[in-house]
Amino acid sequence: MSRINTNVNSLIAQRALAKNTEATSQSLQRLSTGLQINSGKDDPAGLIASENLRQEQTGITTAISNAQRAGNVIGTAEGGLSEVSGLLNQLQGLVGQSANSGGLSSDEIAANQSQVDTVLSTINRIAGSTNFNGEKLLNGNLGYTTSGVVAANLNALQVNAAVLPANAPKNIVIGVTQSARTATLGYAGGALGAANNVTLEISGIAGTQQVSVAGGSTVANIIAAVNTVKSSTGVSAVASGANLRLDSTAFGSKQFVNLKTVSGTFVPTAATASGRDAVITVNGAAAQVDGLSAKLSTATFDLSFNIGSAINTAVGTTSYYITGGGAQFSLGSHVTESDKAAIGISSVTTGSLGDSVTGFLSSLASGQANQLSSKDLTGAQGILSEVIKQVSTLRGRLGAFQKFTIGSTVNNLGVAYENAAAAESAIRDTDFASQTAALTRSQILTQAATTVLSQANSSPQQALKLLQ
Repeated sequence: MSRINTNVNSLIAQRALAKNTEATSQSLQRLSTGLQINSGKDDPAGLIASENLRQEQTGITTAISNAQRAGNVIGTAEGGLSEVSGLLNQLQGLVGQSANSGGLSSDEIAANQSQVDTVLSTINRIAGSTNFNGEKLLNGNLGYTTSGVVAANLNALQVNAAVLPANAPKNIVIGVTQSARTATLGYAGGALGAANNVTLEISGIAGTQQVSVAGGSTVANIIAAVNTVKSSTGVSAVASGANLRLDSTAFGSKQFVNLKTVSGTFVPTAATASGRDAVITVNGAAAQVDGLSAKLSTATFDLSFNIGSAINTAVGTTSYYITGGGAQFSLGSHVTESDKAAIGISSVTTGSLGDSVTGFLSSLASGQANQLSSKDLTGAQGILSEVIKQVSTLRGRLGAFQKFTIGSTVNNLGVAYENAAAAESAIRDTDFASQTAALTRSQILTQAATTVLSQANSSPQQALKLLQ
């Protein structure tokens, strides 16, 4: 080399040494931190992708925690309802025992009534004390609130679940396009002949009974005879002008009236008749209907109700609003309306269990209409049957929500977290096998560049020999 002002070989060696030193430092950093990406300059696109995946993982872990908390809330409520179910079974036994009034003294019935009062008080206490983290669960605090409900149009309204975007009221429009009917038979024969003693066999959904009507009986006499067994047959009789009409005591396709003349002459308009279910839509969707009772479950609401006589027509319509309430849970990795789940838990106090038609559980208390000392406990039995059905249905809904909505969500979120973590790891985490190989290579190249740089720096000294 004959030039000494610019040592090109040294510059080349310096550049190579700096590059290899930087590679060595990068490998050491990646091996020491365990991360392939330690700053944006390491992999800008990879950093963006990994940060998005990290955000997804954080959202998923939060959603899993939310779902587990929701499961705890539902489990606590179901535990309280389980105890209420046990108490209702005890009430069933007390009512059944007290109905055997011929075998019990008044003191024994009074003792049973004292137990009934205690059970009712305990149910109210459970409803008021069952709570999770200070939030009462069974006193109606988590039930849905409504407005605009017309009692003549709707009764026994139960909102089981409703998603209310931005907590805005949800309008529910109910339309009836076909009215429900009872099973109906007519009789236009008038009063019976003096020698026409008639025995009728009447069958309905409640059972079959025979009724004997003496010759010469008027239409009013026949009606009274049929109605004496109304509770046993589910068939009632009413006057229709100067004629007689037999109706099932309830509406719907399950209802029927069968009439058979066992003896005598009695010719109705038909021997058998069936009822008809209403056809009902809720916000345009067809509801599942049994007589006057309807229910519908969609992605945004779950409700049940009975239509009143005012809209039991071919063009009946009514509407109301769900204004709030319910228990709402966020079960997704992001806060969106589609990732929310909601359920309503109605009150299980004795004044709420039951309905306005059958009666409420509180009426079994001392001094009330269905106390055990009343002569007829069929009313108390009807109330208990309805209440047991209500509580068991609520427990079933909570169980389904806990198992399927929450349980399946947790399982799905667990799989999603595994995949997100694996994808983020592939982008961000250090591959130690390849990185140790890269470190060894860069270390060797650094040592070689150092040696070459030393030689390149000493090579200009050869130009001094030309001056000798």
